[in-house]
Order: sequence, then structure tokens, then C-alpha cells
Amino acid sequence: MYKLLLATISMLIATTQISIASDRLPTIPPDQYNPDQKAASAEFEKARKTPVFGPFEPLMHSPEVMSQARSMGDYLRYKSALGNTLSELVILITAREWTQDYEWYVHYPIALKAGIKKEVADAIKEGRRPSGMSHDEEMVYEFSTELHKNKRVSDETFKRVENRFGKKGVVDLVGINAYYTLLAMQMNVAQYATPKEFNKLPRFPD
Repeated sequence: MYKLLLATISMLIATTQISIASDRLPTIPPDQYNPDQKAASAEFEKARKTPVFGPFEPLMHSPEVMSQARSMGDYLRYKSALGNTLSELVILITAREWTQDYEWYVHYPIALKAGIKKEVADAIKEGRRPSGMSHDEEMVYEFSTELHKNKRVSDETFKRVENRFGKKGVVDLVGINAYYTLLAMQMNVAQYATPKEFNKLPRFPD
């Protein structure tokens, strides 16, 4: 009886912790926005042609951070020196590094449409080094993986990217990794719920 009571208490505590965690940074209904949030939301919709969504929802608890993040993303995702195909590859690498389901399932189809081979994307998801990458993809993969794993990159890896994309390209490549790490961190900390349609898809392997 005592063991059963302890097990029941433990289960209730665990359930409560999960419930609390899921409400860490809950999505704020637009009709409850304060003036700063309303201004940030309007600016977001003007720039992105859509209401606040995804990782920007937990960020709305600090509308200034949300607006700055959105502005940085406008450049890094759509206008960087690397182009959309390589930037989507970086996003997949970052999503996998942070085991961020929402980031992965949003960008996986976008990456395929942008020209990333399905075999390459699937290998990243499984934690394997992809084969069959283009020269540019391999370069970006090595740079991003070194940066995430080693917290720095070797001179050789740096020079390859610099020779191909210039110093601006190096800065942009670091920026894309950093920006999507920021979004992944925010969603992981908030324990941001993935949409229901994502729940039918397989999760990252351990």
C-alpha cells in the first residue's frame, strides 16, 4: 500500500511538472496583447504577411526581442550571401542539433523544395553524415557541424568558406546557425507544442 501511494504521488508530481512546463511561455491571445505587443505584432504581420506564429509566439513575452529576431530572420533566411538552398541546409542541421521538432518539420519540406536531396535531409535527421552532397553543401555542412560540436571552426574549414563566399558569407553562415539556434532554444525552453498534424510524424531518434 505504501509503495502504491508513493507511486501515485510521484505520478501526480510528474504530471503537475509537465503541466507547468507546458505553460512556461504560453501563446498570448492577440486580444490580450499590451501596447508594445500590439505594435510588434503589427510590424511582424507587415513584414511577414502573416500573424505571429511558431517560435515568435513565446518570444512575444518580450516583444522587443521578438521584433529584433524577426528582422534578423528576414535577412538571414531570405537574403543571405549563401542563398536559400544552403540556408535551408543549415536550418536542418541546427534543428537536428537542438532536437527541435517544430523547426525540423516546418523546414524539412521547404529544404526539399529548395533543392536539398531527400537522402541528405534524412541522413541529417538520423544523425549521420550525408553522402551525395554538392561541393557547396559539403562545405556548409562541415562548417556548421564543427561550429555546433566544437564551438569553433578550424582554419581549413574557415578558409574554404571564405574563399567561396567571402568574409560576408562567413558572417552570414555563422548568423544562420546562431539565429536558428536562438529560435530552437526559445522553443525548447518554452516546451512549445508542435501542431497536431506534426504529432503523426516520427520524432528524432535518440
